Amino acid sequence: MENTLTHIDESGNARMVDVTEKASTLREAVAVGSITMARSTLSLVKTGGLPKGDVLSTARIAGIMGAKQTSNLIPMCHPIAITSVKIEFTVNDEKNSIGVTAAVKTVGQTGVEMEALTAVSTTLLTIYDMCKAVDKEMEITGVMLIKKTGGKSGTYVRHS
Repeated sequence: MENTLTHIDESGNARMVDVTEKASTLREAVAVGSITMARSTLSLVKTGGLPKGDVLSTARIAGIMGAKQTSNLIPMCHPIAITSVKIEFTVNDEKNSIGVTAAVKTVGQTGVEMEALTAVSTTLLTIYDMCKAVDKEMEITGVMLIKKTGGKSGTYVRHS
């Protein structure tokens, strides 16, 4: 059976994919995730009543930083010159949750899917960290890639 895993060479050893010959194109990836918390915790986030400060502003900065550090966290990810990271929040009062959307862009030889996923994960973990003193029951769910464009494989849009 032929090996189709791009990060494994013919001998079964881990390797970084060679992107030298790939064309530089505009590439974008969008990822999402959410965190559910107690109603009282969500109220504190919305009113700025937590002792650690402005949760969403801090989480946004953490998400941007996470995207920029992806190659230091995930083995064999290429260091990428990211040109844009946007983090958006959607507060759902009915579900006591905060949704996070991260859109990451670059012009380069490889995509930014991992950067978008890392941005969402880091943002959610920061919200958790800033709220854990008042709510240990929070749950992070649904971290996934929903769209990517650019590159040889073209456009991907999640169908669920």
